[in-house]
Amino acid sequence: MRFRACIALLLLLSACATSAPTPGTRGTRSQRRTNLERAAELPWTDGGRCVVREASQPWPVLVERCYRTLDRDRIEFHDTTGRCTVASTDAAAVGIGFCVLAAPEIAVGAVIVLGVVVVGVAIKEALDAYELRHAYPEEAGTSRGTKVASREAEAQRKPKPEPAGQDWQPPVPPVPVDRTGRASCEPVPVPHAGEDDPHDECADRFPPNRYPGMDVLLGGARFDALQVGVRVLWEIKTHRFDTYNAFVQDREIEKELKQLREERAAARACGYDFVVGVSTGAHRLALLKQDPTFKIVVTRCER
Repeated sequence: MRFRACIALLLLLSACATSAPTPGTRGTRSQRRTNLERAAELPWTDGGRCVVREASQPWPVLVERCYRTLDRDRIEFHDTTGRCTVASTDAAAVGIGFCVLAAPEIAVGAVIVLGVVVVGVAIKEALDAYELRHAYPEEAGTSRGTKVASREAEAQRKPKPEPAGQDWQPPVPPVPVDRTGRASCEPVPVPHAGEDDPHDECADRFPPNRYPGMDVLLGGARFDALQVGVRVLWEIKTHRFDTYNAFVQDREIEKELKQLREERAAARACGYDFVVGVSTGAHRLALLKQDPTFKIVVTRCER
């Protein structure tokens, strides 16, 4: 209600200024990307989470819903066209800034940002995901028939029962492949499968995980977490390595290194870094003694 008159006018102007969308959802995707790129030039107090949530809406609607999260102390608004002065009393009630920012096309000099803008984490992640999908269109399921067929095949395949165990990694379910048959480099979140609550909590909290409650399938491998804000995949180990006898420790390290090398290779092939998290310093040193090329950190997660 507060912005109704202003929004109605600005939506009308937006409709007049925007060319007709292409059939299907292409127009919506283009609008979403345009809004994200536009918002990336502004400072947001919430890291851009509201912008990402509303990015598919027309720009005036996005501004209406996210204006409260804008860092207005760092912005100067100038009504260079005089449009907002007479647009509506509703706009005047909240200041000219909202009306100027929500205009379909912002005039040069109308919005001046003070200082350097660091793109909000949420906006950057959304733009990175968009670029990834379009860099590998066949992997992202742009070919709708291929993606649907892959999902149907996955739904029909029943997993074989395996013995439960600490940090046990279940067989990796089918993932989308490109036209050459390679495993997809698009990260696909799937529910944690280990049924090990302390392990899952550590995987969600420590990196921290971009998809809480989820593992990530990528490059034919399954990872415990994809770190927020960066292209880093994690494997988390939380078993009580220090309590094992020497023989069991040696066998455990052999088994882990085989798994970790496969996961690191898959991550690197898709342009991601790979980090291993272990609960104790002794576990870290045992792994590094056998292969010092790994990046290993001590999480101190307890069981």
